[in-house]
Formats: sequence, C-alpha cells, structure tokens
Amino acid sequence: MVSPIQIKKEIIMDKFLKKIVWLFIIAPAIYLAIVWNKLPEKIATNFNEKGNPDRYGSKTGLMAGVAVLMVLATTIGLLLPLAYKIDRKNRAVENKTRLLRMAFAISIFISFVACILINSSVYGIYFNIRIIFGSIGLIWCIMGNYMHNIKPNYFAGFRNSWTLNNEEIWRRTHLLGGKVWFAGGLLIVIVCFFASRNIVTITFISVIFIIILIPFIYSYHLYKKQNALNSTN
Repeated sequence: MVSPIQIKKEIIMDKFLKKIVWLFIIAPAIYLAIVWNKLPEKIATNFNEKGNPDRYGSKTGLMAGVAVLMVLATTIGLLLPLAYKIDRKNRAVENKTRLLRMAFAISIFISFVACILINSSVYGIYFNIRIIFGSIGLIWCIMGNYMHNIKPNYFAGFRNSWTLNNEEIWRRTHLLGGKVWFAGGLLIVIVCFFASRNIVTITFISVIFIIILIPFIYSYHLYKKQNALNSTN
C-alpha cells in the first residue's frame, strides 16, 4: 500500500513535470529563432549513403517541419495524461501518473529530434541516425520501466482482446513486456555507440519486431492456457 507521504511526493512531481515540459516543447522554436539568420537559403533535407546531401529544401520548409513536431509534442503532452478520464476500464484512473510521465518522456524526445534537425540544418551536417535511434532506445527503457505495473486501459500498453478481457493476462504480459522493452532499448543504446550505421539500422528494425511480437505471442499463449484450464474444470 502506498503511503500518504509517497502520494504527496508523486503529486508534487506530477505538478513539476506538467510545468517544466513546456520548456522542452518550446525549446525548438527558441533555438530556431536564435539561429535563423545563420541558416542557409537551401537546406539539406536528405543525405546519400556516403553522408553527402542530395536533396534540398527552404528555410520555411524547415520552420514548417519544426512546427509540426512541436504540435505533435504538445498534443501528446496535453492529451495522453488525460486519457484515463475517458477510459472505460475500471482501474484506468490508477494510470494517471504513469501516463503523465510517459507523455513527458515522449514530448521531450520529439523536441530533441526537432533541435537535432535544426542543428544539422545550420551546420550542414549529416542527420545523425545514431543519436535518433539511441534516443528511441532510451525512450523504450523508460516505457519498459513503467509498463510492468500499468493497469488495464485502452490507450497505453499491449492492448488486444486477450489482455483487455483478463486482468491477470494483462498483468503477466506487461510484466514480461516491460522487461523486453527495457532490454531492447538498452541494446539499441549500446549498439548506437559502437556499431556501424548499417548494423544500427538492422538492429533497430529487428528489435522493433521483437518487442512487439514477444508480448503479443505471450499474451496469446496465456489466453490459450487459461482456456485449457477452464475447459478441464
């Protein structure tokens, strides 16, 4: 049982996150305004395998792209923490703090990507895929850390007919899924430091399939096992 002191600490932390997240969301706009005069008229928007630019866009195109990312970060930061209010699951309200912190992490990541995009445009350098994939891996680690005790809901987690209709299947699936996501994210972070770009890309794509398929297959296995037990009783 959670103590009143712990509840009070979580409330204070939640209020702090709700305020500070806006600093991260508007950071790309501030950065873009600061470096606007340093931007070239033609901005590299795509690079070939050797890291050389082979497609160009305009400064206004960059501004539009950054604006889209900021809108996305704002939408997630505002709506995901409120998802529990319209969730039909009885225990959805227990996810309030977890959804807020997930939204906080995702919003920061999106803002980080926007800043990396601006930085690469200013200095005409290759959009470093290692940084992006490594950041995604870190997000997976954070998600995995919260996933093991998230309650059944229709907005976050491994949602299928087997998990949503059986709380024990949900719990066991997310217990395993949290570990898989954390391990997969950690692997991506490590690979991004030491491996070549091609290995990083292959590993990233492979991990995506693994962290999606394992919880899905495991939840189906638990469902079949439960049905078999029910049929024998």
